[in-house]
Amino acid sequence: MDRVRGAIFSSLGDRVPDARVLDLFAGSGALGIEALSRGAASAAFVEQHGPTAGLIRKNLHSTRLEGAGVSVQQMDAFRFLDLYAPEESADLIFADPPYLKDTRPSAADLVNLADAVLAHPKVSSALGDEGLLILECERRQPLPSLGSWEICSDRNYGESRILILRRTLSMAS
Repeated sequence: MDRVRGAIFSSLGDRVPDARVLDLFAGSGALGIEALSRGAASAAFVEQHGPTAGLIRKNLHSTRLEGAGVSVQQMDAFRFLDLYAPEESADLIFADPPYLKDTRPSAADLVNLADAVLAHPKVSSALGDEGLLILECERRQPLPSLGSWEICSDRNYGESRILILRRTLSMAS
């Protein structure tokens, strides 16, 4: 994970300082915390699992990065987008959804959340004009349906695939 995180931030370079960050499916908060440590202006962490959201708070406290402009929201990422993501409120959106979600009752019904992230209209509208979506998905799964997204970078690291995407011109206008 450290290698992947290092590669992501190396690719983002000078886009991180002063950026407004949205970390969806935040897990431990490592990506958003790294952005804050590199000078991001703000970060909203969205994590559905209560104990994991608590871990983000603990990690923010231990890194002394908590405070103004930093929030942890314990809720479903798509619900957060629908309710609380204003237009052009983020410069960088990190999304590391579970690779495939079993929706039961039929184990054959698997949801590709990477596709769902790209298809959700609030993801694109929450990004500023020059904003980027950094999407992690499983290397072996088919490339998510891009729709109106353009790939800036596509790299594999072990079992992970990191896509850095921007809205296409027609989508941004």
